[in-house]
Formats: sequence, C-alpha cells, structure tokens
Amino acid sequence: MSAPSTSLGLIDRFAAAKRASRELATQRTEIKNRGLEAIASALVAGTDRILAANRLDLEAGERNGLSAALTDRLRLDEKRIGALADAVLEVAALTDPVGQAVRGSVLPNGLQVTQVRVPFGVVGAIYEARPNVTVDIAALALKSGNAAVLRGGTAAENSNRVLVEILQEALASVGLPADAVQTIDEFGREGARELMRARDYVDVLIPRGSAQLIQAVVTESTVPVIETGAGVVHIFVDESADEQLAVDVVLNSKTQRVSVCNTLETLLVHRAAAPRLLNPVLDRLRAAGVTLHADEATRELYPEAVPATEEDWDAEYLSKDLSVAIVDDLDAAIEHIEKHSTHHTESILTSDLRNAERFLAEVDSAVVMVNASTRFTDGGEFGFGAEVGISTQKLHARGPMGLQELTSTKWIVRGAGQTRS
Repeated sequence: MSAPSTSLGLIDRFAAAKRASRELATQRTEIKNRGLEAIASALVAGTDRILAANRLDLEAGERNGLSAALTDRLRLDEKRIGALADAVLEVAALTDPVGQAVRGSVLPNGLQVTQVRVPFGVVGAIYEARPNVTVDIAALALKSGNAAVLRGGTAAENSNRVLVEILQEALASVGLPADAVQTIDEFGREGARELMRARDYVDVLIPRGSAQLIQAVVTESTVPVIETGAGVVHIFVDESADEQLAVDVVLNSKTQRVSVCNTLETLLVHRAAAPRLLNPVLDRLRAAGVTLHADEATRELYPEAVPATEEDWDAEYLSKDLSVAIVDDLDAAIEHIEKHSTHHTESILTSDLRNAERFLAEVDSAVVMVNASTRFTDGGEFGFGAEVGISTQKLHARGPMGLQELTSTKWIVRGAGQTRS
C-alpha cells in the first residue's frame, strides 16, 4: 500500500480518504482485525514516542492556561496508552456489523429483498484535547469499514500527529490503505470549517467536546452531524434510598473522574429523605474535596455548602463542583431534570420499584439508570470496546455509539427477470 498523503492539500486529503473508504468497505473481517492487532502492538511499541509528543502538548497547555479538566483529558501515560491498546483489541474481538442482515423477505413475485448493514464511508470527527479519541474513532471506523478524518484541535496537535503516524504505519504494514486514518490538525480552524462543508467527501461528522464546540458544528455544518452532548448529569436520591448505596454511588459518580461528560453535576434529594441522607452523602463529597453549590433548603440542613445561583443548575462543571437541591418528590425531580438536563444520563437511587419504573419511563435522556453510578455511561463499559461519542439526539443513534452506529443500511434485491405490472 502507498504511504499516507501527508503532502496533499486539504481537499485532496478528503478525496484520498474517500478512495480509502471504498477499499475498506469490501475488506474481509479478518483483514480488518489484522489491522487492529497491528495498531494495538504499534501503540505499545510507540509508547515513548507518544509520551514525548504528549509532553510537548502538556507544556504548551500549561503556558496557555489550559483548564484542569482539559489537561486531564489531554494527559497520556503508559497506563492510558496500554488501555487504548487493550480497547483496540476489544474492538477486534467484536462482531463485524458490515453485511449483517437487518430484515428481509421473499415477495410474492419471487424477489428476494434484504436490508443489510454497510459502512457510512468517511467519518469526520472534531474534538478537543482528547488524544484517546483519535485511537477510539480510528479503531471503530476501521472495524466498521469506514475511513476517518480527524480534527483533534491545537491543544493535542503533537499527540494526535504522532498517534496518526503510528496508526498509518500499522495499517500499511498489513496492506490496508494508510489514508484510511488521517489528521487535518495542521490546517487549523480553516481545516475544521472545510471539514464541515465537505459533503462530497465526508458522509457524517461527529463533534465531541464543549457545548460551544458541539453547537458550532451543529449550526455551521452542511455535512450530516450526529450530535453528542454536554453532560449536565443528575442523580435523584429518593425517599427510600439506602444510605450506604447513596453515599457510594453519588461519590463515585462525582469523583471517580471529574473531567468527563458522564460525571455527576447535579444532586437532587427527596425532601423526606434529606434529614436522613443529606449529611452522610455531602460529608463524603466534602471530604473528597467537592465544593457544594446548594439551594436554600439544602443549606438550612448543611450550612457548609455555598449558595447556588441559577447558572449552577445548567452547569457542566467538569471539576470538583456539584450543585445540590432538595425537591418535594419524584414529580419535582423529573420536572427539574426536564428543565435543566442535556439529556445525557440520569440516575435514581431508590428501593421503590414503582418509582424506579416511573423514572425510567418518564425521564427523556439517552441513558437512564436505577441504583447505579452515572460513570457507567461509556462505550467501553457497555461492551463496545470503545466509543465514537455519546449521542444525545434521537435520530439514527442515541447514547454510547459503537460499531453499529457507524453503519447505515442498503437494500439488496435479487430477482430472476421480474417486471412490475
């Protein structure tokens, strides 16, 4: 296979990705898996090379005042690179969706009609300071028969460049087109704008990052967009919730990793449960360094909290901050979530089966949980190996997106000379 087209201009690079996608679409599963295995090995072998590039990005981020949340997402270490390689191997082990029959029948006239899964073609992605996304999307795109054009942002430019070089080298080593994965970071914001307009070359565009970035892509793109969303994530502690369960789940949801979209941002507590549960839960959060932004009713019971503002209920903090409110009942909790949620993930902690089922049925978010940490909203945790993103829209895909969400369908019709009367 030829080397990647790194010397090409932007449009030529899109065209190269389109050509690569046509080749990938017909590759056998075993060949794609061989490419994924080569990528996993190359990531581990290239750890020092990746870390050296990542240090340059971290140093630049420190000079430029990059936020703590973005710095955490940007940072790679040997353990994280190993986890990325493991995730690639998990993708290789998954069932290939391409060619799967979705439905079909034999018509009365003898025509055989079958709907099958096919790749999109070229998947574009725009994201910020997340070098892991470079690998995740590339792996999922390859297994689902798609090429990937990646705009990973200035903050991770060195990391992404080296990662894409390693990915391309691995693909070429097994005879797959190196142009199937490429970065356009060198073209800056103009590259991102052109990616959003490249309808002749790019079949779908996926933004991941801040609410501002996602909204800009949704608003400006002429390429079809699968919208991923910011995570204003809620937990409602019901009157019947178990104390230890509430402490453990809330603490994990908020503090296990604060810089990601499935971390808890707003805690709602049933008024009848507050005298029993509020102090144990909030004490554990404060001990973990969480700043509590609370409504007046909460502060009457827990004066250590700071007063919440209206902006707090819509905040995706991505930091050790949490908004807390006492609500009258389940209806009030659902109403609050409906008003302030970004429709990402919500969880109820309860021992009441009826309330649990009502919450699951009435809360309109991509992922709704009972008695579980919101941190489980993740493609890897759901068994997808990795994820392209978490869709908060309702068309085509919703929730964590894996291999099937990177496919479309087409109809195959087999006949024997039938004509329509």
